[in-house]
Amino acid sequence: MRILLVEDDTSLGETILAWLRLDGHAVDWVRRGDSAQTALLAHHYDCVLLDRGLPGLSGDAVLGALRAAGNTVPVILITAFNALADRVEGLDLGADDYLVKPFELEELSARIRAAVRRGASQASNALTHAGIALDAESRQASLHGRQVALTSREYHVLHALLLRRNGIVTRAQIEESLYGWGEEVESNAIEVYIHNLRKKFGSDSIVTVRGLGYRLRDDA
Repeated sequence: MRILLVEDDTSLGETILAWLRLDGHAVDWVRRGDSAQTALLAHHYDCVLLDRGLPGLSGDAVLGALRAAGNTVPVILITAFNALADRVEGLDLGADDYLVKPFELEELSARIRAAVRRGASQASNALTHAGIALDAESRQASLHGRQVALTSREYHVLHALLLRRNGIVTRAQIEESLYGWGEEVESNAIEVYIHNLRKKFGSDSIVTVRGLGYRLRDDA
């Protein structure tokens, strides 16, 4: 999944960034509240980790504007404010969860998974097309009911294709679902993932649209 990390503490930010990338996530890291607003307008995120005390614009202001705009992306506040009143205030602003510093990285990962599951439960978890099914909560894939094992990157590529199953997905859109800012994209990485998915779901399961990108085969 793609995560926006909004944290002005360099040491903590670097630690969280490294941990989440090891966990298979694409992560964008900004250090200011106004930069977070810009990122949220420009990109789709599956989860936001938001510090409350930020330069430029407070985390509370970022969260308030996000919810006022109707954006329901899961938001976890990560903050040193640990009084009961602080936690209640953060949740009332629209946060999905509240994690007090310092915290264990394993707990952060669990909180992210829980927040994303809750968000997914408000919509249909299953994406289906031409016999392919993908459950966004369990991250299980199947072909005509038979389970298919996917790597983390293969899952994200298939997820991007299924989200736009009636249209074309560009290479840039696939890369955005896989890589955070500053991560090096290997020149043939997307082709490798597409090749692997074709081996698992059929050589005709993904169609190359020359000069444009990829699409799933027609759902006959």
